[in-house]
Amino acid sequence: MKPKHVAIVGATGSIGRQTLDVARRFPDELAVVGLAAGRRAAPVIETLASSPWLRRTVRRIVMADEDAAEQVNDALRAGGDGPGPGLTAAAGRSALVDLVTADHVDLVVMAMVGAEALIPTLAALRAGKDVALATKEVLVAGGQLVMETARRAGARILPVDSEHNAIFQCLQGERMSAVHRLVLTASGGPFRTTPKEELASVTPEQALRHPTWSMGAKVTVDSATLMNKGLEVIEARWLFDVEAERIDVVVHPQSIVHSCVEFADGSILAHLGPTDMRIPIQYALLYPRRGEAPVQRLSLSEVGRLTFEPPDRDRFPALDLAYEALRRGGTAPAVLNAANEVAVELFLAGRIGFADIPRMVERVLADHVPQAADLDNILAADGWARRAVRSLSSAAAL
Repeated sequence: MKPKHVAIVGATGSIGRQTLDVARRFPDELAVVGLAAGRRAAPVIETLASSPWLRRTVRRIVMADEDAAEQVNDALRAGGDGPGPGLTAAAGRSALVDLVTADHVDLVVMAMVGAEALIPTLAALRAGKDVALATKEVLVAGGQLVMETARRAGARILPVDSEHNAIFQCLQGERMSAVHRLVLTASGGPFRTTPKEELASVTPEQALRHPTWSMGAKVTVDSATLMNKGLEVIEARWLFDVEAERIDVVVHPQSIVHSCVEFADGSILAHLGPTDMRIPIQYALLYPRRGEAPVQRLSLSEVGRLTFEPPDRDRFPALDLAYEALRRGGTAPAVLNAANEVAVELFLAGRIGFADIPRMVERVLADHVPQAADLDNILAADGWARRAVRSLSSAAAL
């Protein structure tokens, strides 16, 4: 059996590293042939040095800039037993597009951060490549464009986010016409029970203490504000072609039920599992086959109790902002996403407070006049929103 050839965009991030771990365990089914990373060469060099199996399969490496690419090339030249003879690292957007559209690539794992991920995602889909999607911004900023591109090319988008992957699994063998609603579960983050008046004094260190998941800093803060769940609502709207009014959010502190689907007959199918991202990653990579996973098995008797509660929209207004962006349509979701991304950066840098994050996003979203969501308008709106948030970053402007 010919292994599935995989290119990983965002190879040194959390999802990228876990994707490599999954691929390493299935050498007969998965061959990582391409790696793309950011401006730090050291993690790529370390990954290649510590992964003999990867050095036998990788054909292309792409870095975000020339300096990083040259550092990787120096390491490749010095390492005598490095990947295939003549392999060199390239740099830039065109090299990234070449990587994800190469004839020998079957599946692209998209774990690159930011709306810029739209460009390689669209390129991969147009080339007929399946995309295992972990980058929220792709569907949040350009959901309609992305899904239409995939349909025209006959390519599949396989969700990697645990919530969307859970819904995807629950929908296997079902008709979408029988779906009544989708239910996304949220842990509630570290401030689920924190009084509203105390949220203004929350520190970045406190916000980064997620109760159940181990994630990157930005996603962890988004979980604390519930913006993460708002972004997932937008993703689900496009990924499953379900109106926003039929997508609900419930807070589930145990993070055992990863999401649910309610059907027309009142039945609810739920996906349960341990909090390990390798499960949805592996499902997307091996789909439609299931394989053994090196994760701790879930014991329902040890879990004991599963609880659910409605989200507190007064204390966490970010969730309603996402629904508002969906209602406004066009480039509004791209503005929501970009404004939130910069606001989170400012919070983590200590320049604004925790409660200022949704406040800034709301201000910028209100000032935006949505345009048609084509690629040029999406990227322009993304840039405008980032500039607008930075102009609000002084305390006097809030």
